[in-house]
Amino acid sequence: MSKYMHLTVTVVPYYPGDLEDTYPKLARYLKSLASDLVERNLSLYGIAGQLDKLLYTFDGTPFRDVLLRHRDNLLDLHKNIEASIADWNLAQADRLLYKIEDAFDKIESELD
Repeated sequence: MSKYMHLTVTVVPYYPGDLEDTYPKLARYLKSLASDLVERNLSLYGIAGQLDKLLYTFDGTPFRDVLLRHRDNLLDLHKNIEASIADWNLAQADRLLYKIEDAFDKIESELD
Protein backbone atom coordinates (compact mmCIF):
# COMPACT_ATOMS: atom_id res chain seq x y z
CA MET A 1 0.00 0.00 0.00
CA SER A 2 1.21 3.43 -0.87
CA LYS A 3 2.37 5.60 1.99
CA TYR A 4 0.37 8.64 0.82
CA MET A 5 -2.43 7.24 -1.33
CA HIS A 6 -4.98 4.47 -1.26
CA LEU A 7 -7.70 3.10 -3.45
CA THR A 8 -11.34 3.49 -2.52
CA VAL A 9 -14.34 1.72 -3.95
CA THR A 10 -17.63 3.52 -3.39
CA VAL A 11 -21.17 2.70 -4.43
CA VAL A 12 -22.85 5.90 -5.60
CA PRO A 13 -26.37 6.41 -6.92
CA TYR A 14 -26.78 6.71 -10.66
CA TYR A 15 -30.50 7.34 -11.14
CA PRO A 16 -31.78 8.80 -14.42
CA GLY A 17 -33.07 11.74 -12.36
CA ASP A 18 -32.94 11.09 -8.67
CA LEU A 19 -34.32 8.57 -6.18
CA GLU A 20 -37.70 10.28 -6.16
CA ASP A 21 -38.01 10.12 -9.96
CA THR A 22 -36.91 6.49 -10.16
CA TYR A 23 -38.79 5.08 -7.14
CA PRO A 24 -41.61 7.55 -6.45
CA LYS A 25 -43.59 5.32 -4.07
CA LEU A 26 -40.50 4.39 -2.05
CA ALA A 27 -39.44 8.04 -1.89
CA ARG A 28 -42.92 9.13 -0.77
CA TYR A 29 -42.83 6.74 2.19
CA LEU A 30 -39.24 7.59 3.07
CA LYS A 31 -40.01 11.32 3.01
CA SER A 32 -42.64 10.87 5.69
CA LEU A 33 -40.22 9.77 8.43
CA ALA A 34 -36.72 9.54 6.93
CA SER A 35 -36.63 12.46 4.51
CA ASP A 36 -32.84 12.81 4.76
CA LEU A 37 -32.45 9.59 2.73
CA VAL A 38 -34.40 11.11 -0.15
CA GLU A 39 -32.77 14.53 0.16
CA ARG A 40 -29.28 12.95 0.09
CA ASN A 41 -30.34 10.88 -2.94
CA LEU A 42 -28.91 7.78 -1.26
CA SER A 43 -28.14 4.71 -3.36
CA LEU A 44 -30.28 1.60 -3.04
CA TYR A 45 -27.21 -0.10 -1.56
CA GLY A 46 -27.06 2.64 1.08
CA ILE A 47 -30.76 2.27 1.84
CA ALA A 48 -30.34 -1.51 2.17
CA GLY A 49 -27.54 -0.87 4.66
CA GLN A 50 -29.95 1.09 6.85
CA LEU A 51 -32.81 -1.39 6.57
CA ASP A 52 -33.04 -2.35 10.24
CA LYS A 53 -33.12 1.34 11.21
CA LEU A 54 -35.91 1.89 8.68
CA LEU A 55 -37.88 -1.08 10.02
CA TYR A 56 -37.68 0.44 13.49
CA THR A 57 -38.57 3.94 12.25
CA PHE A 58 -41.59 2.74 10.28
CA ASP A 59 -42.87 0.31 12.93
CA GLY A 60 -46.63 -0.17 12.67
CA THR A 61 -46.91 1.06 9.07
CA PRO A 62 -47.78 -0.80 5.86
CA PHE A 63 -44.41 0.35 4.50
CA ARG A 64 -42.64 -1.61 7.22
CA ASP A 65 -44.59 -4.72 6.28
CA VAL A 66 -43.39 -4.47 2.68
CA LEU A 67 -39.78 -3.87 3.74
CA LEU A 68 -39.94 -6.75 6.20
CA ARG A 69 -40.86 -9.19 3.43
CA HIS A 70 -37.61 -8.27 1.66
CA ARG A 71 -35.40 -7.84 4.73
CA ASP A 72 -33.45 -11.09 4.64
CA ASN A 73 -32.75 -10.85 0.91
CA LEU A 74 -31.63 -7.20 1.09
CA LEU A 75 -29.42 -7.70 4.14
CA ASP A 76 -27.83 -10.77 2.58
CA LEU A 77 -27.19 -8.91 -0.68
CA HIS A 78 -25.72 -5.93 1.20
CA LYS A 79 -23.40 -8.19 3.20
CA ASN A 80 -22.26 -10.05 0.08
CA ILE A 81 -21.62 -6.80 -1.79
CA GLU A 82 -19.48 -5.56 1.11
CA ALA A 83 -17.52 -8.83 1.05
CA SER A 84 -17.10 -8.69 -2.73
CA ILE A 85 -15.78 -5.13 -2.55
CA ALA A 86 -13.42 -6.07 0.29
CA ASP A 87 -12.10 -8.96 -1.82
CA TRP A 88 -11.81 -6.67 -4.89
CA ASN A 89 -14.27 -8.89 -6.71
CA LEU A 90 -15.95 -5.91 -8.33
CA ALA A 91 -17.64 -7.88 -11.11
CA GLN A 92 -19.46 -9.94 -8.47
CA ALA A 93 -20.34 -6.79 -6.51
CA ASP A 94 -21.80 -5.29 -9.69
CA ARG A 95 -23.94 -8.40 -10.31
CA LEU A 96 -25.24 -8.21 -6.74
CA LEU A 97 -26.09 -4.52 -7.17
CA TYR A 98 -28.39 -5.54 -10.02
CA LYS A 99 -30.10 -7.93 -7.61
CA ILE A 100 -30.61 -5.10 -5.09
CA GLU A 101 -32.22 -3.09 -7.90
CA ASP A 102 -34.51 -6.05 -8.65
CA ALA A 103 -35.50 -6.26 -4.98
CA PHE A 104 -36.31 -2.54 -4.85
CA ASP A 105 -38.28 -2.86 -8.09
CA LYS A 106 -40.41 -5.48 -6.31
CA ILE A 107 -40.77 -3.25 -3.26
CA GLU A 108 -41.87 -0.35 -5.47
CA SER A 109 -44.47 -2.56 -7.16
CA GLU A 110 -45.86 -3.69 -3.78
CA LEU A 111 -46.31 -0.18 -2.40
CA ASP A 112 -49.59 1.72 -2.72
